[in-house]
Parts: sequence; C-alpha cells; structure tokens
Amino acid sequence: MPLSPRAHQALTEDAGLRPLPAEAVAPLEDLQAPPRLVAHLRAVHDVACQLAGWTSRHHPAATFDREAALYGAATHDIGKVLHPGELSGPGSQHEPAGHELLRARGVDERLARFARTHASWTPASSLEELLVSLADKVWKAKRVPDLEQLVTARLAAASGQEPWEVFLALDDELDRLASGADARLAFQSSYPVTP
Repeated sequence: MPLSPRAHQALTEDAGLRPLPAEAVAPLEDLQAPPRLVAHLRAVHDVACQLAGWTSRHHPAATFDREAALYGAATHDIGKVLHPGELSGPGSQHEPAGHELLRARGVDERLARFARTHASWTPASSLEELLVSLADKVWKAKRVPDLEQLVTARLAAASGQEPWEVFLALDDELDRLASGADARLAFQSSYPVTP
C-alpha cells in the first residue's frame, strides 16, 4: 500500500537529504508510516551516510557493515508507527516494537537490531550501532559525550591513532554535521505527526 500523500512527499521532497534505501521504504509503506516519521528517518539516514563516509575516509581500518548501518538509520524509529505519541514526546516503547515489526516482516537480525539498540549503547556495541546512535543524536545537534567517547575509542583502536587525535577530528565532523540541524529540524517539523 502506498504511503499517504504527505508521507510520500516527506520521502521524495528535494530537501538536500539523501533518499532512503529502497529496502527500507517497503516496511514504511506496509506500515503506513506517518509523514513526520518518514521525514525524521530521512534526516537521520542522511547524517548516518555522512558519518559512514567520514569514517571510511578517515579510518579505513575501522571495518563496519555500512549497508546495515544505513538501513538501521533509515528504520531505527519504525516502532513509532505503533507508539505515535513518541513522535512528539519521550518514550522507549517503540524500540522493542520496531525490532519486532521488522523481524515479523522477514528483515534479518543484522538489519533489524538497530530499532532495538539505537537508544542504548555500551562498550560491546558494534561500530555500526554506535554510528546509528550518533547520527540519531547529532542530526539535531545533540552531543552525547559518553557515546562520542565510545566511537573515539573504537576508531582509535582500529587506526592506531591516539584517542585525542581521533576525538579532535570527530569533534570537527560532528560540529560540521550539527551546523545543518536547523534545516533538518525545520524539514521534520513541516510534516504532521498523523497522515
């Protein structure tokens, strides 16, 4: 079933954001994702693309599943179709719900896990999970020191660079990404929470 007209517009509007991967669009259509959710997923996915590109360029020894990370960014909040109050307010019920929705639609765990893990990270989190979590924060210019320290440690370990060197470069990139937050927030806010 196609998305509502406003959700379709959020998916396709030329707002300077990369399009979502086709395989991530299918569950959004199937679940009739609200326009605001589609807009949010595009914003986070775009930032995740930029973070993944920066990581690959500056830390080529840091291996991660780029496809999984970008799919994860494109679907991380899909559980909000069942918990629409969390589109405009706090809540974490969407996290396990989103994971279950994706798994019920045959999405492999390698891709579905981000719906469950994007809001919680530990030293055991994979680099792709950390990048999705970081994208989900910095898209709106929110900085989270403990998350940034985990990413720094992971990249420093892979590259052999000093952690302070990695952090300074990461900090610059996060500042650059955060500078686009107003436009991304305006894009998301231009779409309603309900279809």
